[in-house]
Amino acid sequence: MSFFFNTLAFQLKAVTSLSGTCGITTSQVRFASKKMPSLYDQYLKPRPKAGDVGVCLKRIVHYEDEYTVKPLTVQGLGGRDPVTGRKVVQGWGGGIKHKYHWVHWDRNGPTTDVPPIEEKVIQIVFDGNRSARLALVAGGDKMKYYLATVNMKPGDIVRTSSYIPPIAVTPNEGDAYPVGALPVGTMIHNLQKTPNAKNRLLHSAGTFATILKNNKTHVIIKMPSKHEFVVDPKCMACVGRVSNIEHARTPIGSAQKWRQLGFRPRSGLWQRKTGRFGRKIRAPKKLVMKDSKQPAAVINLDE
Repeated sequence: MSFFFNTLAFQLKAVTSLSGTCGITTSQVRFASKKMPSLYDQYLKPRPKAGDVGVCLKRIVHYEDEYTVKPLTVQGLGGRDPVTGRKVVQGWGGGIKHKYHWVHWDRNGPTTDVPPIEEKVIQIVFDGNRSARLALVAGGDKMKYYLATVNMKPGDIVRTSSYIPPIAVTPNEGDAYPVGALPVGTMIHNLQKTPNAKNRLLHSAGTFATILKNNKTHVIIKMPSKHEFVVDPKCMACVGRVSNIEHARTPIGSAQKWRQLGFRPRSGLWQRKTGRFGRKIRAPKKLVMKDSKQPAAVINLDE
């Protein structure tokens, strides 16, 4: 607090001296400095925290009132708080601007024993705002974006159903069924945490989970982290592995590519000392081995 009051006194003293020497009033000086942040914003206002629930410091997507396949505009934040504009994540900023494709996460079908909903894959789309590829599908008079699987290609038919039959179904890649209707050993993605939940699991590039055990009351899922979860049989999931498997194993390759992805240079906490600003790093001196058995010299103090 002492630093705050000292800085405030210094600014008032500067304004007083400026108004006396230049012949301008204090109100004119205050009007000219309105664009500068206040001392409270600079030193006392609490900084926002990265990782808060519901707060995205990467981008702001301007969604439409209704679902559309039209690419949406994106406002890049570059690691700044959307309210105060203060820098929170130092390593974010810049990068290539990409349009955002709105993914239709809810895949709900008929809940009775009727034929499932069928949709045709029109195109596999690249989205620079996510690691996985998207599939543009069409069914009836509607078009949607789904997460594309590894072997999905244009012309495939994907099916959606929310009915759990007495016998497990035989699904294909891209189909959406409740986990209680899928056989043991099926690879799944886009999994619901609870029935009718909006939040999803397993939507990054190359991720999938495996069904280990299927009972009438619960289903055991093995996640990519080797952890085993118990979910409700009514939770919806898509069959197959998410596309773009090589994403995690693809090296960045250059600093320019790193900047294009929206990451700024590192802070440089460790830098090789070249001697430009101080002592050079020299090789240590050679070790000299001394014989410990040699008797010490005797000094006569009487002489």
